[in-house]
Amino acid sequence: MPVVKINALTVSAEMREELERRFSTRAGVVESADGFEWFELLRPVEGTDRYLVYTRWRSEEDFKRWTESQAFQRGHAQAAAGAGQDQGQGQGQGHGQGQGHGQGPGQGHGQGPAQGHGHGQGPAATGAELWSFEVVQSTGPAPGA
Repeated sequence: MPVVKINALTVSAEMREELERRFSTRAGVVESADGFEWFELLRPVEGTDRYLVYTRWRSEEDFKRWTESQAFQRGHAQAAAGAGQDQGQGQGQGHGQGQGHGQGPGQGHGQGPAQGHGHGQGPAATGAELWSFEVVQSTGPAPGA
């Protein structure tokens, strides 16, 4: 059964552009994962400071396999390496465990010290909450529409 993982990231107005930039530099990493179906980064428009990171997976097992994969680990290591290079430092603040598809609240996308989307600036988000759903019903445009 398809599953959706949504990470609700609390992001200050000053860090919005940075968060979006950090996501854009990782474009293409998750798309090759077996069972991956969809990704969206949703920017808040009004009434909230929470971004939503939406991913859809063929199954819970596919999602779990991705979070345990070498590609996932490699992507986070590259982000950490890029952080040190950006600032000319070796601190390497990486993506945080879970890359927004985390293992629970407070992990992924910059929760805690020495985590975040790197680039030597620390966390872009000040909080994260992972929501998990099973897809019960889905619809899209009619074929040929």
